[in-house]
Amino acid sequence: MTKVSVIGAGNVGATCADVLAQRGVANTVVLVDIKQNFAEGKALDIWQTAPVNMYDTRVIGSTNDYSKTADSEVVVITSGLPRKPGMTRDDLISTNAKIVESVTKQVIEHSPNAIIIVVSNPLDVMTYCAFLTAKMDPSRVFGMAGVLDTARYRAFLAEELDVSPRDIQAMLLGGHGDTMVPLPRYTTVGGIPVTELIAEDKLNAIIDRTKKGGGEIVNLLGTSAWYAPGASAAQMVESIVRNQKRILPVCAWLQGEYGLKDIYMGVPVKLGKNGIEQIIELKLNKAEMDMVNQSAVAVKEVMSVLDNQLVK
Repeated sequence: MTKVSVIGAGNVGATCADVLAQRGVANTVVLVDIKQNFAEGKALDIWQTAPVNMYDTRVIGSTNDYSKTADSEVVVITSGLPRKPGMTRDDLISTNAKIVESVTKQVIEHSPNAIIIVVSNPLDVMTYCAFLTAKMDPSRVFGMAGVLDTARYRAFLAEELDVSPRDIQAMLLGGHGDTMVPLPRYTTVGGIPVTELIAEDKLNAIIDRTKKGGGEIVNLLGTSAWYAPGASAAQMVESIVRNQKRILPVCAWLQGEYGLKDIYMGVPVKLGKNGIEQIIELKLNKAEMDMVNQSAVAVKEVMSVLDNQLVK
């Protein structure tokens, strides 16, 4: 019996649970939220699609009762507040770190062997917070950002080239946000290098749009995205539960890879039943490595905000 729990039944968490259920990734999907009856309502609505969409996964909701998550194989943490007007980045880190810390403690109390995927923002530093709290092997605590970022990159390329997004493979590195590092050299369309199919200026425009992909949706909707983030987290869960060993970009704890140490940052990994089974080091040229290092500086700066708050 496979159980996956999703903490936070907001738009991203509920979408993740829905995708997991529809794909039949687990026997049971548990949704947990702090808001009274919210997770129960979302879970009931998702479960009622089972006869229509023809799946068997039981979807259960719970208001802050983590005993229902007991013995989960994978737990996805989406809890946290969005940044509000007048709120500084440091305020957001302080608020969401408290939430992620509390959630992580309750998760590992009931599922000490679970693999934890963090989706809460600011992503890199919240993954670091969960790692510090869980005191687990970092191969079992990591964040979802790169899958979403590459999905946006591939979707924009498919639109520009008028091809199926299925045929586009891409990789990117670095932090989640403006300093992410898309890699055109590692981007192919049906095995053909993307640089042979698109003009450099158009490719650069797509890379720039990818970096600002989250902001574009906030400007359109007035809130952050949820369909693509939820589906991206579900893809990571599926690779773990089904031991698919997919090569995916994941926010991972680096200990010397890419010349970086003690930092959570996006890199390609092999994702299987043991979590991160291998961190893959690409042979980057100087320009690419410079961008990765710039991204690392930005991520370290945010991580240090949390470190300073913990010292206080």
